[in-house]
Amino acid sequence: MKTKTFSPTASQPLKPTPLLRFMFASSFGLISMSYADLLPDPVLTDAAITNAVEHRFLTDVVLLNNQVDAKTQGGIVTLSGTADHLIAKDRAVKLAETIRGVRGVVNTINLTKSDRSDDEVRLDVAAALIYDAATDELKLKPEAKDGVVTLEGTVNSYGQKQLAVRVVKSVKGVQQVQDNIMVETTTPRTDAEIVDEISRMIDTDVWLDGAYITTQVKEGVVNLVGEVGTPAQQDRAGDLAWTIGVKFVHTDNLKIDPWMKRKDQSKETVAVRTDEWIQKAVRDSLWVDPRVNAFEIGVDVYTSVVTLTGSVDNLKARAAAGQDAGNTTGVERVRNLLKVRAQTIADVELVEKVNAALLRDSGLDGEVIGVKARNGVVTLSGHVDSYYQQAQADDVASRANGTLLVKNNLSVNENSAPYYFNPFWEYNPFSGYWNAYRPETLDRWIKTNDMEIRDDIADQLFWSPFVESRQVNVAVENGVATLTGTVDSATEYRAAAKNAYDGGARLVVNNLRVK
Repeated sequence: MKTKTFSPTASQPLKPTPLLRFMFASSFGLISMSYADLLPDPVLTDAAITNAVEHRFLTDVVLLNNQVDAKTQGGIVTLSGTADHLIAKDRAVKLAETIRGVRGVVNTINLTKSDRSDDEVRLDVAAALIYDAATDELKLKPEAKDGVVTLEGTVNSYGQKQLAVRVVKSVKGVQQVQDNIMVETTTPRTDAEIVDEISRMIDTDVWLDGAYITTQVKEGVVNLVGEVGTPAQQDRAGDLAWTIGVKFVHTDNLKIDPWMKRKDQSKETVAVRTDEWIQKAVRDSLWVDPRVNAFEIGVDVYTSVVTLTGSVDNLKARAAAGQDAGNTTGVERVRNLLKVRAQTIADVELVEKVNAALLRDSGLDGEVIGVKARNGVVTLSGHVDSYYQQAQADDVASRANGTLLVKNNLSVNENSAPYYFNPFWEYNPFSGYWNAYRPETLDRWIKTNDMEIRDDIADQLFWSPFVESRQVNVAVENGVATLTGTVDSATEYRAAAKNAYDGGARLVVNNLRVK
C-alpha cells in the first residue's frame, strides 16, 4: 500500500484557506497530508473564525438542537439565538473560547422560557446541592425568582464556590445563577506564599505554559501577566489563581496570542519532569480539588505513570482524582486504583435519590430512565436520544452518596453523533481520559469520502489550541485515520485523536510519538 502525499511546489503554490484544503489529491488509495507542507500561516479572518465556531456548534451533540448563531468582529465572537438550558448556553461559550483566533466571547444567548415555578426551582436546587456528594455539607441558602437562583452562604475555598454553582446550573428551570457566596478562610498567607502556590499550579497544569505567565501579588490581589493562546486558557489561569488568601484576580494582562506554539515557543525543548516533581504536582492538584481534598490519596509515580491508591466515599471523587492526575504536566498515564467505600444506604433509598436527580437534570428533560440498585451498584436502563444524554445520566448517578458503580445499559438512537467529555473544563465520571460516547460498531459510520474526512480532520487540528497541527501527519483510508509525527505531551497525543474523531473518522490509529 503506497501513501500519496501532496505538498506545494514552486510551480504549483498552495494558498492556505480557512479550511486548509489541498488542491491536488487522489481519490484512490491512502489520502495523506501534513501541515508541515503548509509553511505560511493562514490569515485568521473574522469570517474564518465564525465558520470554525459554527462548525463546532453544528457537530457538538449537546448543541445540535439549539438555535445558537455566531458573529465575529475583530476576533470577538458574539453568540446569539436560543438554547434549551443553562448548561448548553455555557457550553457554547466554552466551545467558542477554545477556537484558535478568538480573542473574547460576548454571550447574548437567550434561554427557552421555563414553565417551572420559582418554588419548584428553589426546592430542586436545594435537593441537588444535598444530593451531590461534594456539596452536601455546604451551608448554602438558595432563593429563586423568575428562574434566577441566588446563592447565599459561606464556603472554605473558591473551588467549593465554583462547584456549587456548577451543580445549581444543571437543575431544570434555572435561567441564571447569582453567586453571593462568600469565601472565608482562617489561614493568613503572605503575598510570597500566594505567588509561590499560584506559579506552581500554573506550571504543573497541562493546559497552560507556565513559562509565559508571571504571577504578581500585592496585598492578596493577584495580577497575571504574559501570554496564552485562547480566552479559555485565560479563564483557566484565573481559576487556578483563586487560592487561599486571594482577594481578587486580574487576568487583563494575559494577552491572547493564537500563534503561541508557532513562534519562539515552539522552538523550546519541553521540560523533562522527574517522577518526584510529578508526584508533588499531582498532590498539589488533589489538594485544591473540592471533590477529592477530603481524602487521603496515595500518589506513586514511576517513569511518568501515576498510580493512585486509597479510598474515597463516592464514585465521582474517584473519577475526579484520576482526571486531576491526568491534567498534570509530565503524566503519561494514570492507573486509578482508588476504591469507593461509600456510606451504606438501602437500595430502595438509593433508587429514589438517583431517580429524583435524573428528573431534576436539565440535560435529561423528558427522558424516561429506569433505575435499579443492588448493594450500591446502580443500573440504568431505557432509551435516550443522544450519547450526551447517556453520558449525562451516568454522571448524575455517579454523584450520589451510596453509589459504588454505575452500569449504563441505556440505548441510543443508531446514528447519534459522538459525545466527548472535554477534560479542559468538564469533570469526566469515568476512569478513562477524554472518554468518547460513540457507536462501537463501524457500520454506523456515515462519511465515505477519504479526502473529505482528511480535510475535516485537518480543519479540526488547525483550530484546536491544544495541538500543534504542523507536527501531525494525517492519512485516511476507508474512513480509518492514521496519525503520525511527534507531539510535545500525552495531552496533545489524546487531543489529536479526539480531533480525528471529530473530523469524521470511523476509527483512529494513533501512532503519534510523545517527546
